[in-house]
Amino acid sequence: MPKNAAANAACIMIVEDEPKLAALLADYLHASGYRTVIIGNGQEVIAAIRKSAPALVLLDVMLPGRDGIEICRELRSFSHVPVIMVTARVEEIDRLLGLEIGADDYVCKPFSPREVVARVQAMLRRAGYASDKPTPSSGLVMDEATHEVTLNGQNLDLTPVEFRLLKTLCDNEGRVFSRDQLMSKVYSDYRVVTDRTVDTHIKNLRRKLDHVSPEHELIHSIYGLGYRFERQVQKI
Repeated sequence: MPKNAAANAACIMIVEDEPKLAALLADYLHASGYRTVIIGNGQEVIAAIRKSAPALVLLDVMLPGRDGIEICRELRSFSHVPVIMVTARVEEIDRLLGLEIGADDYVCKPFSPREVVARVQAMLRRAGYASDKPTPSSGLVMDEATHEVTLNGQNLDLTPVEFRLLKTLCDNEGRVFSRDQLMSKVYSDYRVVTDRTVDTHIKNLRRKLDHVSPEHELIHSIYGLGYRFERQVQKI
């Protein structure tokens, strides 16, 4: 890769305490045109993210010093950078927890490095789309260029997954989306995602909306069908 192209390439932070695995991932990412930063200790991750501002973080769950779930939780207090959790745990609760604390995706060990690169590319495509116009919606403003969302002038601090989920609903006000339809919009690679995961994202999104505007219910559950967005309904 030419020096000027390398300087402009997206930087992927690899947080992994197994040196051989981290180096392997870095090699595959370099071959796909990305720059990388490797961090092996959980205590160093937050400071490194603040310093280097990566385009995406590959975050191992099991790390020395500090685990990936705790790191991701703190990261979401100040950054919307896409996070792909890497874990050897296969239990549903661990996958769900990773999503609840703000992760955008996960891959399970053992994995193919090519699969990880494909996930990174898909995530950056979804995170990088832009529009010149915010989405108008009765006090709700969504800026695709910055992924910032405000409701009644207050920032909602959404994760990238929550942003895409809300935009899908908001752009189709009144339409009922099934859980499968929502996930096909949020995850374009059509992976298998459980209803429980969809409900978790909706729950987190509702909590943030309710914190700013508790008198209005914007996302409605339609029993047996799914969810719809409606701006003008006031809670009774």
